[in-house]
Amino acid sequence: MAAYEDIRLEGHIIDSLLLPRVLDEILERGGEYQVLQFRIGEHKDDRSEALLRVTAAAQPELESILDGLHRHGVEILQQEDVTVKPAPAEGVFPEGFYSTTNLQTWVRLHSQWIAVTDPEMDCGILLDRDTGSARTVPLAQVKAGQMIVVGSRGIRVTPLEREQAIGAFEFMGSAVSSEKPKRIVVRRVARLMRRTRAEGKKIIAVLGPAVVHTGAAPAVARLVADGWIDVVFGGNAIAVHDIESVFFNTSLGIDLTEGESMEGGHEHHLRAINRIRGCGGIRQAVEQGVLIDGLFYELVHHNVPYVLAGSIRDDGPLPDVITDVVEAQQVMREHVRGSGLCLMLCTMLHSIATGNLLPATVHTVSVDINPAVATKLADRGSLQTVGIVTDVGLFLDDLLAEL
Repeated sequence: MAAYEDIRLEGHIIDSLLLPRVLDEILERGGEYQVLQFRIGEHKDDRSEALLRVTAAAQPELESILDGLHRHGVEILQQEDVTVKPAPAEGVFPEGFYSTTNLQTWVRLHSQWIAVTDPEMDCGILLDRDTGSARTVPLAQVKAGQMIVVGSRGIRVTPLEREQAIGAFEFMGSAVSSEKPKRIVVRRVARLMRRTRAEGKKIIAVLGPAVVHTGAAPAVARLVADGWIDVVFGGNAIAVHDIESVFFNTSLGIDLTEGESMEGGHEHHLRAINRIRGCGGIRQAVEQGVLIDGLFYELVHHNVPYVLAGSIRDDGPLPDVITDVVEAQQVMREHVRGSGLCLMLCTMLHSIATGNLLPATVHTVSVDINPAVATKLADRGSLQTVGIVTDVGLFLDDLLAEL
């Protein structure tokens, strides 16, 4: 016997292409739909609403369709309280757990909708019935017996509105910009940074070693000194090559003034690591007067926190690097809370890692010469990302001038 459920979509469901995406999802999962009611907003800022009946061959197929529709912000009309099951063991969710998106999510408890705190993709939802609260929890942090949301009933997701998704970049017309006038782009980024500051939210900078290779590190250091950056994420390499540039005026052995390879330069990064390890760490090197300039000097000098997440490729590494990736992820997770803007500069892997932790409401700007970086971020679910395809050094110089 066929099973059906009535659902509702509300918002800018036409110009954001949300409605066709929902209809495609239903058909691709083997279901059918019937439009019960359709109201179109008369003006640009008006919201539209659609009521649909989704039909499937049987209840399990219907549940599968509804699970897929949740990330689009679909609301089931006949709601019931959320279902929970205890985690069977530490680090294990119950079967059928609800896998979160980075969108604002609500769960229904005692006929009331409760906001899930700390939205983050690829987590579970931990429900505390005693306090009537719900929050996301990563798989590695769940404890045996904690009550985890299962299924798709009693859950509501709020999709990004057009203004949230595009934000200050409505002029671009696409998520990745390579041909728009750079001055206009920079001006919009500066405006967004000022707005984030005015709202009392943090600005995150995610940095790859190309920031040093391209000569852009002094510009980032200036942003730190001027109070525009609240936390820096990166890996061993960004710190090593910044410190190498201070000690030897090279990055990966290339002279930063002449752009030519220096004799013995391939050893410079190891000698920089060794010198910092001898001091006990970056902060200690600053305090001892060994490191007297550069981006990481400015971070320490202005007490701006940084998180260096390790990798199997790392030389050394520096003592500051967190080599346990689960620990590094959790430290990053704590720093993203309260953020309003994330600048991702010349790093694909750390950008994706950070994007996985960010709520969709955090404006995300990816600056890279490679357009695939922003595309991969969007493919991974960070749909709020705007990609700017340009040389990061030129971009940062212009941004400093604008600020």
